[in-house]
Order: sequence, then structure tokens, then C-alpha cells
Amino acid sequence: MVICILVGLAVTHQASAQCSICTKTAQQLGHKPAKGLNAGIIYLMVAPLAIIGFVGLRWWKNNKDELL
Repeated sequence: MVICILVGLAVTHQASAQCSICTKTAQQLGHKPAKGLNAGIIYLMVAPLAIIGFVGLRWWKNNKDELL
């Protein structure tokens, strides 16, 4: 499970997490500000995914005993 998390983090670091409007804005800003914009988008994406992961983990742990 740790390996999956590390691979996921490595992939999201290089991911392009921009909608078409953000992409067009980033192209007008230049390379360095565009990297900052992309990093900010990924940073804002982490919180909801962490919450979903935490809820899913709690659900799985609570229901794991019932399935056996």
C-alpha cells in the first residue's frame, strides 16, 4: 500500500492538472509562474482526496471484520 501511495505521489508531481482556462492563462504567464499555478492546483486537489481516502480507510477497517 505504501508503494502505491509513493507511486501516486510521484505521478501527480508531473501531472498537468489544469483546465483549458487555466492552461491558456498559464501560457500567457510564462514558464515559472505557470509551474507555480500548476503546483497550486495540485495542492488544492490533495485535501479532498485525503479526506476521501481517510473516510474510505475508516470504512474499510470497520467493515473488514464483518466480511470475515
